[in-house]
Amino acid sequence: MKYILTLLIFIGVIALMAQTKENKFSKLTLEEELVILNKGTERPFTGEYDMHFEKGAYLCKQCNAPLYKSEDKFDSHCGWPSFDDEISNAIKRIPDADGRRTEIVCANCGGHLGHVFTGENLTNKNTRNCVNSISIKFEPIINENKTERAIFASGCFWGTEYHFSKVDGVISTTVGYTGGTKDEPTYDEVCTGKTGHAEATEVIYDPSKVSYEELAKLFFETHDPSQVNQQGPDVGTQYRSGIFYLNDDQKEVAEKLIATLKSKGLNVATEVTKASTFWSAEDYHQDYYDHKGTTPYCHIYTKRF
Repeated sequence: MKYILTLLIFIGVIALMAQTKENKFSKLTLEEELVILNKGTERPFTGEYDMHFEKGAYLCKQCNAPLYKSEDKFDSHCGWPSFDDEISNAIKRIPDADGRRTEIVCANCGGHLGHVFTGENLTNKNTRNCVNSISIKFEPIINENKTERAIFASGCFWGTEYHFSKVDGVISTTVGYTGGTKDEPTYDEVCTGKTGHAEATEVIYDPSKVSYEELAKLFFETHDPSQVNQQGPDVGTQYRSGIFYLNDDQKEVAEKLIATLKSKGLNVATEVTKASTFWSAEDYHQDYYDHKGTTPYCHIYTKRF
C-alpha cells in the first residue's frame, strides 16, 4: 500500500511538472514547430519581420525571452531578419555537425532561431544573426519616455541653472562650459577668458510637459540679453548671453524670439551658436543655490513676452 501511494505521488509530480512546462511555453502551430523544434527554415523574403524596423524588442516565440533589440536590426538583403548584436546571454551558439555553419538557439528554451555569420563586413560589428521570423515575435515600445536637450548661457551658471531647475518638465540640469577651444576646461581656466568657453547650463527635459520655446522664453526673461559679455557684476566673455542650438528647430525658435524682442525695442546681444561639446563643471558648482539655500543675485525674472 505504501509503495502504491509513493507511486501515485510521483506520477502526480511528473504531471504537474509537465503542466507547468506547457503553461510556460506558448503553444506552437505545426509550421512553428517545423522551424523552432525541428530546425527548419522559412522561405526567404516571406517572413513577417524581414523588413520590419519599429522600435521595440524581439522575443522568443516559444518562451517569450527577450532576444534582440530593434536598434541592432539591419537590412542585409538576405531575406531573413538580421541583427548584428543580441541581448546579453540571450542566445546560445551551436556549431553544426558538418562544421560549416553555426546555429543560434534561444538560451532559455533551446528553440531554433537560425544561424550566425561573421566576417561579412555588413556592419561595424561584423556579425549577422540570420533569424527566422517565425521563431520570434515583436514587442513594441509603448509610451516611450522621450527626453530632449537644450543648452543656455546667461552669465553666472549658478543663476541660469536655478531657474531652469524649477520648471515642471525639466528632468535634470547640469552647469558646465561650452563654446570654446579648451578640452576638459577647469573653472579657473575659463575665468581667465582665454578658453573661449561660456558658463552654460545643460537642460534635459520632457517635451510632452514643457516645450523648447517655453524654456527659451524663460532664458530671455531671467537675465538681461542686451548686455555684452557681462551679466550684472560678472564681466568677461565667459558671462556672455548665448543659446547653443542642437538642431534647426531650436535655432529657428531662438531667432524668432530674438526678432520678437527686437521688435519691442530691446537691443538683444544674445549669440545663437551651433552646440559643440559641453563640459560639466566641478561638483561644487552643481545645484549651487539649492545647497546654499539662497537665490540668484543677478538673475531676476522680468516678463518680456
